[in-house]
Amino acid sequence: MVTAKIPFLDLVKTADSGQAFRIKVINDTHIELVAFGRYLQIARTGKDTFAFSCSEKEFNTIWKPYFDLDRDYGKIVKSISKDDQYLLDAARFGHGIRILKQDIFETTISYIISQRRSIPSITTSVERISKLCGKKIPAPKLAEPFEKPLCKEYYAFPTPEELNKLPFEELENTGVGYRAPYISQAAEGFAKGKLDPDALSQLSDDDLYKALTAMYGVGTKVANCIMLFTFARTGRFPVDVWIQRIEDRYYGGHFDCTPYPETAGIMQQFMFYYERKKDF
Repeated sequence: MVTAKIPFLDLVKTADSGQAFRIKVINDTHIELVAFGRYLQIARTGKDTFAFSCSEKEFNTIWKPYFDLDRDYGKIVKSISKDDQYLLDAARFGHGIRILKQDIFETTISYIISQRRSIPSITTSVERISKLCGKKIPAPKLAEPFEKPLCKEYYAFPTPEELNKLPFEELENTGVGYRAPYISQAAEGFAKGKLDPDALSQLSDDDLYKALTAMYGVGTKVANCIMLFTFARTGRFPVDVWIQRIEDRYYGGHFDCTPYPETAGIMQQFMFYYERKKDF
C-alpha cells in the first residue's frame, strides 16, 4: 500500500469524466480500475490524502504518470481568464479531474469503439473484448482502508497480438458494429509493428495527428482523444456533440484555444464534465 497527499484529485469525478472505460466507483471514497494488466483500488483517507493498493515502485512507475500527479492543476485553473465565466464555473465544478495517461493500444481501440456510442455501451464492448482474449486477473484480498473488490475476477485488455488472433466473427459479437473492421486493422497494425507506441510517442503533435488519422476509421475527434488521453498532448481539444453544444451556446460557435496552448485539453475536460453533470 502507498499513501500520498494529492491536492487536486477527486476520485469519483475522474472516474466519471468519460476519459477511461474501466474505472468503477465503489462508493464516495473508493474507486477501482484495471489498466496496464493490473488491478488497482484507491481510497480517499482524508482531505487530499489517498491510499493506493500497490507497491511504491508500481505507484511511481505506473500510477503517478497515469494520474498526471506531477502537474500543478491549481496553477492551471488560475490561468483561466476572469472574463470567461462559463469556463470558470466548469473548472470549479470539475475540481479534482485529472487527465489520465492511459495505455496506448487499449485507448486507441477504446476510442475507435467510442464513435457515436454512449459511455455505458463503450464500456460493455471493451469488457467483452477483454473477457474474450485478455488475461484473467484474480481479485486481490484487500484490508482497510480498502473495500472488497466489486468482482471476483477481472480481465486485462488484450495485447495487440492477443486481439489480432481473435476471430473476426467473435469481435463482431462484442457489439462494436461497423467499427469491427477498424478495430481488426488497428490490432494487426500494432501486432505487426506497423504502429509502434514508442515511435508514435516521439512524434510532434502534427505528425502524431497525421499518423493517427491515417488509420482506418480514425477521424479528427478520435485522434484528438487518443492524443489527449494516452500521449498526454494536453494542448489538444477534442470536439464531440457536448463540446459543440457548449461552443454554440456560450462561445459563438468556436472556443478559442490560443490562451491555453498547453492546457486546452484540460479545459475541455472541465467543460465536458460540467455540461453533462451540472443539471443533475
